[in-house]
Amino acid sequence: MGNAEATRERILEAAMEEFSSYGIAGARVDRIAKKAECNKNMIYVYFDNKETLFITVLQNNLKRVYEEVTFTPKDLPGYAVKVFDYAMANPELFRLMAWYGLEKNNIGLTEDKLEKQMKIHEVMNAQSSGLVGTTFTPGFLLTTIMILGTAWAPANPFGPSFDPDAVKKPKETRDAIFKAVSLMTKV
Repeated sequence: MGNAEATRERILEAAMEEFSSYGIAGARVDRIAKKAECNKNMIYVYFDNKETLFITVLQNNLKRVYEEVTFTPKDLPGYAVKVFDYAMANPELFRLMAWYGLEKNNIGLTEDKLEKQMKIHEVMNAQSSGLVGTTFTPGFLLTTIMILGTAWAPANPFGPSFDPDAVKKPKETRDAIFKAVSLMTKV
């Protein structure tokens, strides 16, 4: 890895921490530069502005999720459990996504939209093939799976407040998520 590439990576790591803690509006480029051990101007050289840096951080992390959490419409309960495991292991990403939801200001994520459309299409095909029940629409199923899978992430106000012991018993929570999605997708 070259010096410029190493600097860029340090900036992205520092920005992940800053944005997940403070959001776009509250994040400070000078804190990112200090943490990344680089000149503040280097951030603007690589990313133009704070919003572009935020989107780059978010897109890089979402890409990582798409690669690491394999989507299989034939096993939506298993997918929901993978989402849960990922959410519990990566709370900073879910804080980052919460900030994005609050502050997006017309910032679009093209890759994310394409990924969601692909998943909806795959669930639709699985329903047409009789592999997944048709009680619920693909969009409703995927929304519910994501909500169940991420409900106990620290950034979610509901899971930890209604069921604080669930994070202390991850196996039982995983099993409950699996069972809930199994019932929803039953043929």
